[in-house]
Parts: sequence; C-alpha cells; structure tokens
Amino acid sequence: MMKILFIWLSMLTGFHAIAQNNQDIVGKWKTVDDETGEAKSIVEIFQKTDGKYYGKISKLLIKPENDKCVRCKDDRKNKPLLGLEIIRGITKRGDEFSGGTITDPKNGKTYKCTITREGNKLLVRGYVGFSLIGRTQTWQLTN
Repeated sequence: MMKILFIWLSMLTGFHAIAQNNQDIVGKWKTVDDETGEAKSIVEIFQKTDGKYYGKISKLLIKPENDKCVRCKDDRKNKPLLGLEIIRGITKRGDEFSGGTITDPKNGKTYKCTITREGNKLLVRGYVGFSLIGRTQTWQLTN
C-alpha cells in the first residue's frame, strides 16, 4: 500500500513540475514603469489562431499625456491606447517566448521582444539588435 501511495505522489509531483515549466503567458498583467516604479496599465495577452501571442492594453491605470498613440509609425498611429495591440507575433521557444515585437506607445518605437514567466511575474524585455542591449520590465499577474 505504501508503495502505491509513493508512486502516486511521485507522479503527482512530476506532473506539477511539468506544469510549472510549461507556464503560459496568457492572462492579464499589470505593467509597471521601470523608470518610476508606477503601475501604468493592464495588458491582456492572448493567443490567436496563428498560434502566436499578442497583447493589448485593456485598462489604463494612470491618465496618459495623450490617449492616442500619436508617435506610432505603423497602423497603430493615432489609435486609442485602450485596446491598442502593443505585443505582436510572439512564439513559444522552450521556456521563453520570443520572435515578436513590443511597441512603447509613449515614444512610438517598436522593439524585438522576449518574455519569460517566473511564477506570477513576466519579465518582458524589449531590445534593438541584440538582447543584451535593451531593458526589462517586470509585469505582475492580475485578475
């Protein structure tokens, strides 16, 4: 009986470890300005039918200087910040999500992006060229 209980607990622990390593990024995340430490918005990350991940601003936590992306250079130019798709084309590669872009609506610039999940936090890195040259924000999972 103890042997069966041990096997069952081992399997349960193994499945839990697999689930922890295979965490998804889908959900609502509170963004925090890495310069001021102030919570800025809620970004909802979702997966489209192409299998890639995208993220849009679903809530503004502070009143922005402008409620439109006036500095965006692409199809998002002059679009409202609320509902604006700022993450595009991310794919899962091992424990990392990468291969897509993130746009900073404050300056309108688009950067390459990698996302790593650590429990209830996302490490969102935007960079130009090499990943070493960029900055990382920590986003917090929210309901």
